[in-house]
Amino acid sequence: MSSINISPPWGSRKGLAVIIVAGGKGLRMGGDIPKQFLVVRGRPILMHTIERFHHFDPTMQIVVVLPSDQHDYWNQLCQQYGFDIPITIADGGKERFHSVKNGLVCVHTDCTLIGVHDGVRPYVSTEVIQRCYDAAATDGAAIPVVPVFETLRHITPDGSHTVPRQDYKLVQTPQVFQAPLLRRAYEQPFSPSFTDDASVVEAIGHSITLVEGNRENIKITTKEDL
Repeated sequence: MSSINISPPWGSRKGLAVIIVAGGKGLRMGGDIPKQFLVVRGRPILMHTIERFHHFDPTMQIVVVLPSDQHDYWNQLCQQYGFDIPITIADGGKERFHSVKNGLVCVHTDCTLIGVHDGVRPYVSTEVIQRCYDAAATDGAAIPVVPVFETLRHITPDGSHTVPRQDYKLVQTPQVFQAPLLRRAYEQPFSPSFTDDASVVEAIGHSITLVEGNRENIKITTKEDL
């Protein structure tokens, strides 16, 4: 694992950190450029995402997890776009679980709350970030969710049937946790059942608090999303 760029002076009034996971290969976009580097509104998506958290709290530590073969390209983009928000870069892993685990190594030990956010969610609102960190400070673990408006059907070997959509929520990021809890959760071996950070924390028996997300906070994955 490597740490490059300059970390911000630590000593945040709240002891906050965020791990931004940006390990996309761009395959579902159908192009050669990883989706986190595609330009939207004049800048790569990843830069917009980083700016959201920097604007929320300029003193928070921002760790960006990138595949090792993308580090040089990222540094070139920073020069090209004059992007100078201080970050720490960690190497991406085989699965998201391993990427977050690598990012955790770079988070300062005196941090109290750690968020994990998708690098291709550039439109998370400041209010949602605030709600997640506030709830995690009280309850230990918090994730943003939004209602399901579409009709859902459950597929079975015998066919399918409609399920009550009010019983389901769409999960977003940042998913925020008290630092000792998240570090302990990531001491577990990897399991294919770990679909997000909340599922990793739930596996050690801790409950998750749901807070209101914002509808615009989509994960840019396909050309249609762009």
